[in-house]
Amino acid sequence: MSLLESVRMALRSLAANKLRAGLTMLGIIIGTGAVIALLSVGEGARAAITSEIQSIGSNLIFVFPGSLEQSTGYSQNYAPLTLEDAHALADPALAPSVGAVAPLIDRSFPVTAGSDAVQVEVIGTTPDFEFVRNYPVDYGVFISDADIAAEARVAVLGAATARKLLGDESLALGETVRINRIPFTVVGVLVAKGGQGFAGGSADDVVIVPITTALRRLVSGRQAATTGRAVDYITVSAIDEDSIDAAIEEISWVLRDRHGIEYQEDDFTVTSQQDILGVFDQITNVLTIFLGAIAGISLLVGGIGIMNIMLVSVTERTREIGIRKAVGARRGDILVQFLIESIVMSVIGGIVGIAFGWGISLAVNSTGQFTTVVTPQSVLLAVSFSMAVGLFFGIYPASRAANLNPIEALHYE
Repeated sequence: MSLLESVRMALRSLAANKLRAGLTMLGIIIGTGAVIALLSVGEGARAAITSEIQSIGSNLIFVFPGSLEQSTGYSQNYAPLTLEDAHALADPALAPSVGAVAPLIDRSFPVTAGSDAVQVEVIGTTPDFEFVRNYPVDYGVFISDADIAAEARVAVLGAATARKLLGDESLALGETVRINRIPFTVVGVLVAKGGQGFAGGSADDVVIVPITTALRRLVSGRQAATTGRAVDYITVSAIDEDSIDAAIEEISWVLRDRHGIEYQEDDFTVTSQQDILGVFDQITNVLTIFLGAIAGISLLVGGIGIMNIMLVSVTERTREIGIRKAVGARRGDILVQFLIESIVMSVIGGIVGIAFGWGISLAVNSTGQFTTVVTPQSVLLAVSFSMAVGLFFGIYPASRAANLNPIEALHYE
């Protein structure tokens, strides 16, 4: 008997018991749909995280104070980073692979305008921050070198901050806002970025001021006295993607020389955007595998349902099997016939499950809170797994049917 004829017989057998076949395939449908839906969530999370990290700047390198150890966190070998460290890193003679440097004072302060008040991230930095962290201005201008030198009380608002405090971003220029009760004049409004900032929260809930002003006006007097011109961390942009490794080496060399480190471990930590992406990639990979494994359990449950129904089918069709053997059907013919019926149920259930999982993904997308990504790999994995489940759980019923004694089968009532 040809394979095509076996498939036709399997479809006729399933059509004879539509309700039972549908209920049997329900486990496969749910399992396949769950695999596709959950894997699409994992892929969507990976794409979203990658997009968020890449949006904070290109060829980005972070320099933090303290030596980060894998097991214990920051070690005792700690020295603050300073404005002078940032100036040294910006020297092309010392670090030719570095394109731009932006030191940061990054704190949260209450910001008010009239009777409106918000608690936002306030960043004290330099003009290069606009390019290093990809924060272009939509209205007005960014802070300038003259503002840094004069310790000017000027501010550039994030789009969300401007809307919350002043109602219209385009009308914010020249207005006065108070940061921790100190008045600042708005000179610019940033382009809306959406998503989250590097330190958490919305990337548009931010206020940027000159770093010298932040050190003098916003950092408390006691803290300023103990830290001087210390900054929270330094962001660096390599001249291009191929120069990131070279830039990291140059940064390490410059800081070790400035901090007088000869044989001790580094008292700073240098990490690149690729390092951060790699960490999140590992996390999302584990998450995706975990979600896929949970969904795979549904497929196994569906496979048990297929085995149960196929055993019932063998019992119901015992006389049919006996007649087929009596007229010359071989053991292999019976085995293949029941295996094909099991696989056909799994394949049909898998196809319907693809549509079911795709529908769940589209429903998640329609909420606007998250964008899932259905990949061909996830579809292929789900269908292959469903076929494998049908084959595995169909082997025992098919073997039992093939091993029936034809004489006993013909006498079965």
